[in-house]
Amino acid sequence: MTFNGHLRAVLVLGLPLVGSHLAQVAIGLVDTLMLGRYSVEALAASVLATSFWFVVFIVGSGFAFAVMPMVAEASGKDDEQRSRRVTRMGLWLSILFAAVFLPVMIWSAPVFGLLGQTEVMSQGAQDYLRIAGFGLFPALAVMVLKSWLAALERTQVVFWVTAAAVLVNAALNWFLIFGNWGFPEMGLRGAALASVGTHILTLGALMLYGRQAKGLREQSLFQRIWRPDWPVFADVFRLGWPIGLTNLAESGMFSASALLVGLIGTIPLAAHGIALQVASATFVVHLGLSQASTVRAGRALGRGDIAGLGLGGMAALALSMAFVALTVVVFVGVPEPIISAFIGPEETERAAILQIGASLLAVAALFQLVDAGQVMALGLLRGIQDTRAPMYLAAFSYWICGIPASYLIGIHWGYGAVGVWFGLVVGLILASALLWYRFWRSYQAMRLTTA
Repeated sequence: MTFNGHLRAVLVLGLPLVGSHLAQVAIGLVDTLMLGRYSVEALAASVLATSFWFVVFIVGSGFAFAVMPMVAEASGKDDEQRSRRVTRMGLWLSILFAAVFLPVMIWSAPVFGLLGQTEVMSQGAQDYLRIAGFGLFPALAVMVLKSWLAALERTQVVFWVTAAAVLVNAALNWFLIFGNWGFPEMGLRGAALASVGTHILTLGALMLYGRQAKGLREQSLFQRIWRPDWPVFADVFRLGWPIGLTNLAESGMFSASALLVGLIGTIPLAAHGIALQVASATFVVHLGLSQASTVRAGRALGRGDIAGLGLGGMAALALSMAFVALTVVVFVGVPEPIISAFIGPEETERAAILQIGASLLAVAALFQLVDAGQVMALGLLRGIQDTRAPMYLAAFSYWICGIPASYLIGIHWGYGAVGVWFGLVVGLILASALLWYRFWRSYQAMRLTTA
């Protein structure tokens, strides 16, 4: 396949994945808007609870992410049995992970207390998690099925089901938070119940598609799913746990950066939150393309097409860098309109937030370049089923270099929130360089082996 052919293939595969990630962001945005209209206390407790829930979820998603390259490789070899076995054990591991962490959700108030939260806020967050914790089971199972479908290059259904989930979640929130159409007014608990209901309905839709769609029903994915398959269970576990911890290291770095900016003041923290939300919205484009590169690399590995693996990786990177160029122009050229969209006109500190936010978006222009680079390298490494060494490289870059650099530049040297963000750039530059070096060496070794 030519380079242009690889570009088209990555776009066809990646754009629906990008859309599904944007839809997932929209679900969180709808929750925030609706709870904000209900009460500030409910919104604050939900932010605390969902942040905790997301950390657990992103670690547990490592097993789902492991399913993607393994199924892609099996598909490249036309091995439907291997594809089925991997997906089943991915579901097993995800459900076991949820069962282990459910008690932590149910009795989470002491955890929030240890983190310095008030008794009222801790209790509110626990009330939410005592319901939402059960949503881990369907949510992680959904991630496994999405990975399975993406690996089989059926990303259109992943997008449409996630987009439908946005509407379902909004409707359930409207019914259960506010008590409309005769439903009980449940406030914060209603939001939690709506989230669980959305996850269950999404899982049902994907299971129905997997059972009925042509080319999938023959795989009989859900038949005898209760039977253990310990060798494949071990394979998925071995590949998945490093991915989960890599996800934790990256998301934890951004959480730590918020704590550092919080030491500087409320206004810088507000600007940091806005700029990070903007950068996160654009980052999902690179995340979707990275997952497309995982699938393409995995399928090429299964076919033994090492040259195609490398060319496909370069095509995915080229698309990612093209989007980076567009975001750089926007972030540097028109930062004020972007930041001002998040600030009310009556806000007394509007000018100060705008000034700091515009500076942060200028740093985010560089930030996007290296963040896109490291996530694309991670996607390709996962495609060739290399996850343990990347975990160590990412953790070293983010926590041994990035966070200390943020503290040194932003707090110790007094460059404020902009300095904290430059520290993050230092960590991401190092991660990108190390991960790409790791991929290049692995790729060259594979070429020599198959020469």
